[in-house]
Amino acid sequence: MRRFSLLLLLALAATAARADGLLYAGAGLSNDKVDDVTHTGVAFGDIKKTSWKVFAGVRPLHVLGIEADYMDLGNHTQTLIGGTTSTDAKAFAAYGVGFLPLPVPWLDVFGKAGVARWKLSGDANSAGTLPPSSFFAFSDRGTDFAWGVGAQAHFGNIGGRLEYERFDIPSTNGARIFSLSVVLSFL
Repeated sequence: MRRFSLLLLLALAATAARADGLLYAGAGLSNDKVDDVTHTGVAFGDIKKTSWKVFAGVRPLHVLGIEADYMDLGNHTQTLIGGTTSTDAKAFAAYGVGFLPLPVPWLDVFGKAGVARWKLSGDANSAGTLPPSSFFAFSDRGTDFAWGVGAQAHFGNIGGRLEYERFDIPSTNGARIFSLSVVLSFL
């Protein structure tokens, strides 16, 4: 019985010591804001949606990691007197992540910096004909500097993460993403 107790204690200690894991993946809900979407003088409004994101990363050192995110930033449709406008935004981001070395083993505070590859599309339809005609459409893509900050608590190989991310999208006030995610560490 003593030997079993000692093995159990060692196994639990090893799991706690590797709770940050080499690889991790997560998914969560996000509150996304892309304000003042305009294109060639046409105002498309604001995208303010609850949406989703997924991410995966590698953490070779306790204080350093690399992460990739995919974010659905949402869509917005508004009806105007002369028709409707709609917009849709998505982004893929790659980050270097730095973790503060805190004395609390179950809590991580981190900052990240990298690039975001975004896509913003929209169209404006007139209501004067049947069916409505599309008189203006656009689809823009670009890559911009991206950054974020956050905290995560983990118990064993599962955890929760709260974070804020930001990057610029031309012809808008930029993308601001608040997210709450579940994280799974392995290896």
